[in-house]
Amino acid sequence: MRLLLVMVLLCGPVAVHAAGDPVRGEKLHDSCLGCHGTALYEPPKAKIKTLAALKKEIERWNDRMNPKFNKQEIDDLVVYLNRDFYKFAQ
Repeated sequence: MRLLLVMVLLCGPVAVHAAGDPVRGEKLHDSCLGCHGTALYEPPKAKIKTLAALKKEIERWNDRMNPKFNKQEIDDLVVYLNRDFYKFAQ
């Protein structure tokens, strides 16, 4: 039982970190605002229809970033944009 508790405690922060941090995502998003505002996230301009498509689109546009966002930063952006704009079920 103790071993299970230790494993859960050790794995807990990793799972939360891997899911993304919307506060960090919001700060990272400031670098996106140089090219576009937030209107493209809202209907009728919003073209993204799923959480997977949102992540794919961020990865696609990441090629234009210098420096590029790393995997964790992409996850942070996905969580932020979903929380504040898209609201897809997770």
